[in-house]
Amino acid sequence: MTLAVSKDAVQRALSAHAAIGLLASALLYLICLTGTVVVFYQEWQRIEQPAAPEMTAIAPDAVQRGVAAVLATEADKPGTTHLYVHMPVDGLPRATVITDHQAFHIGADGRIAAPEENAWSEFLLGAHYALNIPGLVGMTIVGIFGVMMLALSLSGVIAHPRIFRDAFRLRARDNHGVGLADWHNRLSVWTLPFGLAIALTGAMIGLGVVGAYGLAAAFYKNDLDAAYAPIFGEEHAQDARAAPLADVAAPLAYMAANHPGVRPTYVILHDPQTRGQHVQIIAAHPRRLIYGESYNFGADGAYHGKVGLSDGHMGQQLAASTYNLHFGNFGGLPVKIVYVLLGLALTVVVATGTSIWLGKRQRRGLHEPRLRAGWDGVIWGVPLALALTFLARLLLGNAAPLIAIFWTLTVAIPLLAMALPARRPKALLQYLLCGALVMALLSWFVV
Repeated sequence: MTLAVSKDAVQRALSAHAAIGLLASALLYLICLTGTVVVFYQEWQRIEQPAAPEMTAIAPDAVQRGVAAVLATEADKPGTTHLYVHMPVDGLPRATVITDHQAFHIGADGRIAAPEENAWSEFLLGAHYALNIPGLVGMTIVGIFGVMMLALSLSGVIAHPRIFRDAFRLRARDNHGVGLADWHNRLSVWTLPFGLAIALTGAMIGLGVVGAYGLAAAFYKNDLDAAYAPIFGEEHAQDARAAPLADVAAPLAYMAANHPGVRPTYVILHDPQTRGQHVQIIAAHPRRLIYGESYNFGADGAYHGKVGLSDGHMGQQLAASTYNLHFGNFGGLPVKIVYVLLGLALTVVVATGTSIWLGKRQRRGLHEPRLRAGWDGVIWGVPLALALTFLARLLLGNAAPLIAIFWTLTVAIPLLAMALPARRPKALLQYLLCGALVMALLSWFVV
């Protein structure tokens, strides 16, 4: 039996199929672009709030005073389950106390200096990490795109057997898409190791939580903490009865005396002001990819041992190295600059790949001006939306609805471009992007 389908119906189906492919490409492009920008996550925080107090180090007693001062402001709030103290580090030389309800910068003397106001930096991280979707769904989607990037990188090498031999062959003049294809292929080769590392670690981070839930269901009777314990250590038993604030200064003093070669980056106080409270110090190890080792202490400051992220089994060390390798948080500013340059190249590869695909469809007689206009709206609309959200943050303050602004613009710009495809919006969007960047820069100097 043959199903009779009209030519117009086939054309509409092909266009719908292409539109779905365009949506996937748009999300991949957004993930790559935001990932490139978020490499400077620490620097963006300093730009957002330049007046926050900065210091190269803070004394243990000052940290204790800061923790006590912040908790004293929460007498009328539900109890905090995890309190974090961000310690001064080279990239972000600030001390910040973060609870379940609020965050404050503290001075070198431990006094509260100002509320933390880094809404744009957090929005940017959330956009890359989970597309600003709360819960498990967003991270899972981004993890799937990591797998997609990995497959695209490997299949691209297999599909072009001369790709390495022609690594420096570049026909810049466009001839039916040849120049664009050369840029795509050359940048793909030059960024291949970086792209594979980013795709693999992104997939591991995004899908790691899903894997943990699966392990918990299969082997740990749905106990997620038990599934994480072999890698990140066990959670202590909770005891919600009230107790004096734990000694945070003593663990920091212990680290300075007994582990002078490592640098504490975070102090984590679990279940503060309860009998079950305990202190965990995350300390960075020099010349290591791991984000840090976890050192555990009791409420009285007694040392209880470390988790083993620095010298435990290979799985622990690999898991602890994933984040720094993905975000470029090692080697200081030079490594970050390299990551940004490679990230931009990877973003261009994604953008040109879709442009080449649309060009091939057009040469086969599939004229789809709406899709091409929509892709222009994605390529230039996403950075325009990022620039305008940053401008909104500067003009409206930390409470600006950044997620709503960004996603409204990110969706609306391509849709408007597709609705008015007669004149491709590329040049207009480029002018608007330049104008938004100039306005953001001027506003930062003024505000």
